[in-house]
Amino acid sequence: MKKSLAFSALFIAFPAYAQFAPQQGISGEISLNAGVTSSASNFNTDGDATIDSLGNDAESDSEGLIAPLGNIAYTFGANLNRQFYFGTSREDIAVGTLAMQLGYKHELASGTVLNVSFLPTVISGETWQNPYEINTKRKETDVKGNAYRLRLETISGSDFSLDLAFATTDVEDDLNAGTDLARDAHSYYAKGEYRFTLSPTSFLMPSAIYIQHDADGSANSFDSYGTEISWFNIFDKHRLVLTAGYAMRDYASSSTLFSKTRSDDELSLFAAYEYPGFMEWEDWSFVSFAGYGNTQSNLTFYDESQYLVAVGLNYRF
Repeated sequence: MKKSLAFSALFIAFPAYAQFAPQQGISGEISLNAGVTSSASNFNTDGDATIDSLGNDAESDSEGLIAPLGNIAYTFGANLNRQFYFGTSREDIAVGTLAMQLGYKHELASGTVLNVSFLPTVISGETWQNPYEINTKRKETDVKGNAYRLRLETISGSDFSLDLAFATTDVEDDLNAGTDLARDAHSYYAKGEYRFTLSPTSFLMPSAIYIQHDADGSANSFDSYGTEISWFNIFDKHRLVLTAGYAMRDYASSSTLFSKTRSDDELSLFAAYEYPGFMEWEDWSFVSFAGYGNTQSNLTFYDESQYLVAVGLNYRF
């Protein structure tokens, strides 16, 4: 599973643990957003194709953003406790995570919500065939992969939830294949979270996150330990979510290219806001969001930063 600010949260909701929809049948929403995003990373194919040193900071690249996103669901069952869905879940995007999913969820008699899904695009993107080439124009290549997710929400009617996932990563034409920097990988993800209710309209949700990333190259294999805390609040018609996260990644070994084993520290901040009933239109909401992420590594080549600011309108049907 990959955390991302780009194309991130578009609408906000407090997790609902009863009926999945007010009535049986099809429901959903669509959102159109405009903003700006910026990224500084030596793996960003919108950045410089040619670098002259492995010790230089990456150049920053900024661009405008138009992002249409949404979801559609079919809810059924005697208690409206079963649902097929496709799109991005409100719970994920409220804290800054984009995860396009095809899935099914079912509230069991115990109160546990069983949620299984397939994420066909969360890994996909572009990168450099050989990001470490110096004084030579680097060539782009595709990154493909799939992720499979099992989420157990409100386990046995409690405020505890568990999120598990498995993902594969395939870097096409990776010029580092067969070396200690090979990037094809399998990843295992686990996140436990607990909801503390502060008032009927406000709660905190701290979580602990563990990721095991097993790459073909030992220097790209790591264990990640992280934590997040989110504050959800409704005041009048305003809805606000603030999230802060920190993670550290310990890599398995050094590579022949670098003289020491890599170690990263990652900080993320995210804020999302929604105003339902925009312009007195009952099914429309004004949304805005802003995010910042920063990775500091003991190897300068891997330092990264990114930010995102956007506003938009969301329509529910």
